[in-house]
This record gives sequence, C-alpha cells and structure tokens, in this order.
Amino acid sequence: MYLKPNAPTAAAAGKTVIGFNVINGKEIEGDLGMIESRSAADRRDLVGMFPDSGEKDVARAAKAADDAFRAWSATPAPARGAVIQRTGDILAAHQAAFARIITRETGKTPREALDEVQEAIDTCRFSATEGRRPQGWTMSSARPGQGLTVHRRPAGVCGVLTTGTSPLAVPVRKLIPALLSGNTVVWKPSDDAPTIAYLLMQALMDAGLPPGVANTVNGRGRAGSGKHHIAGIGKGLYQAFSFTGSAALGRSIGELCGHHFIVSGLELGGRNPMVILPDADLDRAARDAVRAAFGHGGQRGASLANLILHKACAAEFKRRFLEAVAALDMGNPMTDPEVAYGPMINARLAEGFKAHWELGRQDGATLLCGGEAWTDGNRTERVLGPIGHGHYMQPCVWDGVAPSMELFHKQVLGPTVNLIPVADVDEALACVHAAPCGLSASLYTEDRRCIERFRREARAEVLNLNTGGTGLRENGPWDLDWHTRWQTVHETAPGPIQDAPVHAAKGKPRPLTDWTGL
Repeated sequence: MYLKPNAPTAAAAGKTVIGFNVINGKEIEGDLGMIESRSAADRRDLVGMFPDSGEKDVARAAKAADDAFRAWSATPAPARGAVIQRTGDILAAHQAAFARIITRETGKTPREALDEVQEAIDTCRFSATEGRRPQGWTMSSARPGQGLTVHRRPAGVCGVLTTGTSPLAVPVRKLIPALLSGNTVVWKPSDDAPTIAYLLMQALMDAGLPPGVANTVNGRGRAGSGKHHIAGIGKGLYQAFSFTGSAALGRSIGELCGHHFIVSGLELGGRNPMVILPDADLDRAARDAVRAAFGHGGQRGASLANLILHKACAAEFKRRFLEAVAALDMGNPMTDPEVAYGPMINARLAEGFKAHWELGRQDGATLLCGGEAWTDGNRTERVLGPIGHGHYMQPCVWDGVAPSMELFHKQVLGPTVNLIPVADVDEALACVHAAPCGLSASLYTEDRRCIERFRREARAEVLNLNTGGTGLRENGPWDLDWHTRWQTVHETAPGPIQDAPVHAAKGKPRPLTDWTGL
C-alpha cells in the first residue's frame, strides 16, 4: 500500500491511497491505466487511484483462482475459518479507519459507516464458526451393508460483482461464505469504492489467505472490466457467480448463468414497502420510516420506497412524518458527522435521481417537499457543512401515488419516498405485491390477526413487524447454498451385492381381511 499527499484543498480529509489489482497474492497494475476514486462528500478529495483493467486482467485473475482451488478446497474447514476469524479481528482493530474511508468514498455518515464495518466484523465471526459445524448428513440406506452420506462441496471459482452503496458489508457477505466453503474468488469491486475494497483485500492477506484464493480486478463497470468479468461466465472462467445490484443487470447475469449451468446468487433491488394501519404507534412508525427512507440518502437496495397508509390514519401519519422530515439535518458527513444523510455517491446516480422529479409530475403525483438539489444559494439552516463540491439532494415526499403510476414501480436510488393511500388490509397487501419484489417489507399495527396474515402472505425476503430494520436474508448458514453444491455418496461394503429387502417388513403371509361385510 502506498500513500501520497492529497490536494491542498482536501488535505484535512486524509491521504490518497495508491492501490492495485490483487492477483495470485501480488499487487499488479492493470492494462488500461488508472482510475480515480473521489470523495462523494467533496470531489476535490482524491481518496484513491486504482488500475483500469481489461480482458487480460480478468483472465489472469481467473487462472490464479483456478490454480489455487485444489489446495484451498483441500484445506480443512476449521483452518479456513481461522483465516476468516483473523480477518474479522483485523477489521475490528482498525474499525475507525475503515469507517472513515467508507465515509470519504461513499458519503455515508460516520455512524452508518461504523455500523457497516461492524456488520462485516460480525459476518466474519459468525462464518468462522461455520467451519466447525457439520456440513452434511449420514442417512440410512435401504440396502444392507451400504452407507449413504450427503456432503457440501465447493463450487469452484466464484465470480463476484458488487456495487458501491454498501462497499464493505455486501462484499464481505459474498466473499466470506465463498472462501469458507473452499471456493476461490475473482472479485470486481465497484469503481465508486475501490479503496475500501483494496483495504479488505489487505486484511485478508494479512490474515494468512494463500495467494490466488481471492483476487481483485478493478476498473469501470459495464464499459470496462465489469463487462469482461461478466463475459467470463460464458467463457467458463467461473463455476458460480454472485451479483449485487440492479434488477435489469441481475436478470442478464441470471440468464447467462442459467444458459451455462452456473450457480448464481443474485441480490437485487426492488420497491421496499411499509404498511401503516390505524392502530399503529404512529410516532414510532414515522421515526422508523424516516430512517428507512433517507438513511444513506436512500441509496441502499433495502431503502424504503412505498409508504402504504390506511386512509383512517393517513392524514395524521403524514403530518407527523413530514414534521420529522423537516427536522432532518443533512449535509457534508466529513465536516458535520451528526447529519442524517449526506450526498449522492456519484454524478450518474444524481442525474438519475433528478430525472425522477419529472417522472413523478408526469404521473400526476403531488410533491410535498423536495424537488431540487441543495446549493449554496438555496440551503437552509438544516444543511450543514460545505456542499459545493458534491451532489446533495433535498428529501422528496410524493403524495397520492398509485400502483398505476411508473413512480410506484421504478427503483429510484436517492432520498425519496411515495405515500400510497389504501382502504383496507386487502388493498395494502395488493400494493405490497404490485411493485417489483423488494428485499424487505414492514408492517406497523397492534392487530395480531393482521400481523399473522402479513407473515403468511407478504412475499418479501425479510419482514419487519413494528420495527424499521432493513436487514437481508443473507448472513446465515444458507449463504453456503450459493457457493456449494450437494453431493450424495453411496458406498457398499465388500462382498455380494444385496437387493433392498422391500418385503421384509410385511411379516408372514396370512389370509387377507374380508372387507365386504362392513
């Protein structure tokens, strides 16, 4: 790792990291020059510089992973778990430094960044224990003298492609279960957050991960190394592929994996709903809705999108919710760490967010607040710190949104939320299922019958009942399913082969019962 002084105007933010691809345990430059990672909070801050990689770099990384697979997959699972445990220890020892890099690169608040590092630490510590848990079954066979066992086997080389909205927690959720299972990895980090990815690779190597087991190929997305990384599926470079990002790209990756019989793990964005019923604690619901909608500026895949309000409480909830939104402090998280949310990650997301203003107006929705970018000319006392060198957006609340509108269905990354009035629980559930499937759905009510019905019928991956959590279904032992294949082993003892005793349980023959007299 090399550090160089930042520009004088950004010297207080920290130094610039000069990073590399990591291939076969070595730091390697790319084929296509360098790309810059600039702070979302202040574009004058050059956080890092990394290779812009091409097709040959992807092929080198895949070969290194393939060469390392045999030895790593043969390493006992407890030993693999020990490497992962040490990785978590390194993250814990440098949690503040990792969090600061996340804030610089992505504009997350310091609190959100620390929480993300803690999630990565927890994932490492949990996964390390899985290395000592049973990973198969011994089953009874119908044939005498035959053993029947079922085992998890590593898939092989796993391709991983992640976005920059959760630049540490999401990759850790992908990489760690894959490595624990005995796979090797080729990872294309987001070009929005390559610095934190590089530091994670440093932690893995410091923890003792052998060369070639995990490899990174930096660079641009669809127009660069990301394109070549995905193309590797069709070239047979990978036996599994894991992706976090948009539904559109996820659909293409899933189709490609299916065509080539490759295991795919897709974590895709959707329209995450929250249902508020009349008997809910409206203060708690409003507070949780603000956090779920505007945390990290609404740029998480699990951010709240559609607030579904029973008409009997819609007016009162709306009043409390808008008061909470008006009280939000926002701005530069580097200079004012107490802000509720900071900037958009990059100009591309900022332009996409701005485009949704016109979309909402064309749909006929009513904009209750927001609709502009913050500038030094229109800022209020709620906007903190210097904002002239980033993309800072006002919080948007749309009213009168209906399932017939594109605004209801279209995923928009940014600080925006839709209010949808409904007449009853049936209509609320219909709205939950009308939009593209979200990662999570929430319900606020004290009615146990409604809660139980929501449990049974809501089709989101994660359900939040009277709580504002936005967690994912990942981070459990089922993570291993994306990175392993099941293998059944039949073993017969030496000697004559015996047929299964299919008649053994019938006992001695006897006259059949005469049922005609009943």
